[in-house]
Amino acid sequence: MVLALLLATAPVHAPQASPRFEVTIPAAVHAGPVTGRLIVIVAKRAEPEPRLTVSPSGPAIFGVDLEEQAPGRVAVVDGRADSYPMTLTELPPGEYVVQALIHRYTKVTRADGHTIWVPFNDGRVAPFNAAPGNLLSEPVTVTIRPGAVIRLAIARTIPAEPPPTDTEWLKHVTIQSERLTRFWGRPVFVHATVLLPRDYDRNPDRRYPTLYALGHGVPFQFRTDSVGRNIGQINPVTGVETGFDFQKAWRADDFPRLIAVTLEQQTPYFPDSYSINSANNGPYGDAIVEDVIPELERRFRMIGRPYARHLEGASTSGWQSLALQLHYPDHFGGAWVLQPDPIDFRRYQLVDIYADSNAFSQPLGPFGRFERPFRRTVEGQVVWTVRELSRFEAVLGSKGRSGFQLEGWEAVYGPVGPDGYPKALWDKRTGAIDREVAHYMRDQGYDLRAYAAKHWATLGPKLIGKLHFFSGDMDDFYLNLAVYQFEAFLKQTTNPHYEAEFTYGRPMKGHSWHAWTWADLVRQVAATIDRAAAGDRR
Repeated sequence: MVLALLLATAPVHAPQASPRFEVTIPAAVHAGPVTGRLIVIVAKRAEPEPRLTVSPSGPAIFGVDLEEQAPGRVAVVDGRADSYPMTLTELPPGEYVVQALIHRYTKVTRADGHTIWVPFNDGRVAPFNAAPGNLLSEPVTVTIRPGAVIRLAIARTIPAEPPPTDTEWLKHVTIQSERLTRFWGRPVFVHATVLLPRDYDRNPDRRYPTLYALGHGVPFQFRTDSVGRNIGQINPVTGVETGFDFQKAWRADDFPRLIAVTLEQQTPYFPDSYSINSANNGPYGDAIVEDVIPELERRFRMIGRPYARHLEGASTSGWQSLALQLHYPDHFGGAWVLQPDPIDFRRYQLVDIYADSNAFSQPLGPFGRFERPFRRTVEGQVVWTVRELSRFEAVLGSKGRSGFQLEGWEAVYGPVGPDGYPKALWDKRTGAIDREVAHYMRDQGYDLRAYAAKHWATLGPKLIGKLHFFSGDMDDFYLNLAVYQFEAFLKQTTNPHYEAEFTYGRPMKGHSWHAWTWADLVRQVAATIDRAAAGDRR
């Protein structure tokens, strides 16, 4: 009875009111309605701008969709918004630097009949926080407390970057793909940066092999100025030389003469298409092989033979290199696959998408569960979990439009949902895995180990001598695990038996570590091409 009386007379605390952001777009900044993602960034400091520090390890972010938002109309971001790493109600009261960003979407009607709203640009890599045309408020210092109303006005548009300038060594090419244009119902471009060998102009009758180094930017960070540190040194974290030092090797008398090419192919869902045909992104594999490479070979004096086309890439580009070699085995003479994104989906990092029911955690004894990491240090310290990254991506965009890693994979590998957007592999709030999506990814050939095993009888003979793998033993994203699985598969292959070449960085070599300098890698590729050329001539 005493306890009941105490409970009856105890004060009742009403839940704290959420802070509230009210964001407007003045007509002077943008005259028409806006559809996109509004993200409010709450940071501890003003420099650099909060938008430039957004990451799973960065400031708090809160997001809502805007649909045909009219100029002057208030958009509200409050406790109901998607949030990371906490809700607005949970945000500790205090002084913060706040900035609003609107990631603008474009309405498109694809060849599959779906009309969707997605961020669409000219194919150049531009993350949401730096993409031309996106809208920003100025960073302001505010006091946030329960029930506070903070008003923000969009003040400017992110300007376009000037186009890159050609030099004696570097040429920039923009190619419109008719295949991708038909798929998206609007022009789609792929951009190439071409690094020419020494004396290219002095030998107009000479043709060269090509190394497609599938990362973005300038091949092997080539630069002729010595701005920066560590000139003449090997980076202790990455194991590679500076771009200036690579340039000196490239121009040397005894260096192999070949052409190197990087590609920019941003899609509405990720900064890279992964160079593969995709239900959500379109026929990027066919576009690269049948549109882009023939055009480059037409414009430059490339040897248009399979033995003279090699692929190289790390991480995203590592997956691409292997995927292109497997899916177009007659078109390329070799793939140099460095710390690739998951190439066996039984090791989708630490998730087995076929056997696990939840991506966020797995059972620990009869009652407990433990969280799955997404990123670690080379010493094994967890940096992000899968749950945290999923929540982070849910703030950046709904319907698969975050532009970040998990949803980038889903756009490449996964099916189109009934609404026309990528169908998620797992629920970004609960972690529940959709087994139908997992099986689609495997059956459509995106699980590269499963694809190679399924087609080995015809594929295997075309791969002999063409596969070269490297991974650090403590890859930050656990990508070495799928490489081990691929190696185990190759060791048991028959008719033909082919074990490929695997190199591992030990001990404690992470995601950015390379087994060779850029110059040494190019020398290895060139030697492989020379051997193949001798066989081709016979």
